[in-house]
Amino acid sequence: MQAEIEQRAEDVLAAVPDWLWNGQTLPVPVDDIADTCFGLHVREVEDLRTAPGVPVIEDSKGLSGLLLPSLGEIWVSAGEAREWPGRRRFTISHELGHWCLHRTDGAVWCRKHAVDPPDGDARPAAGRPPAEAEADAFAAALLMPAHLVQRHYERLRRRDDCFEQLCATFGASGSAMGRRLHRVV
Repeated sequence: MQAEIEQRAEDVLAAVPDWLWNGQTLPVPVDDIADTCFGLHVREVEDLRTAPGVPVIEDSKGLSGLLLPSLGEIWVSAGEAREWPGRRRFTISHELGHWCLHRTDGAVWCRKHAVDPPDGDARPAAGRPPAEAEADAFAAALLMPAHLVQRHYERLRRRDDCFEQLCATFGASGSAMGRRLHRVV
């Protein structure tokens, strides 16, 4: 299944018009891809629990993102977006994964611990629904295309700040980059 998900993300990137992304420049413009290629407006919202159809959720189990297909919107946590720009980009890509892989007419909401495990933990959370793991795999492949990760890793691998440079180049969080490196390098 992982190979099919990688291929779906590569197909999305290959279909991005050249004027939007040339296939090489980083970071991948996920906001623009969501908008231009899928007609999905990305909104930063302070309290995602105000979205239509979201069940009652404890404050401690906050939401990172929502896909609202009927509205044509992806909502991301404004607080997380301010504090962790890399997580914001991953959340948008994760919701695009749901759009491309699992879309139905209903809303899809993703809890913070499901989208991105705590920093420093390169392993995905155990016991997650398969759709969440699939959306994560799609997000990683979209944000960090394998061939570009490999190219930039080879270029930077002898530097003491290789990992930090890769995170900055791809606009990714440390945990997302760590998982991606384990997968493709």
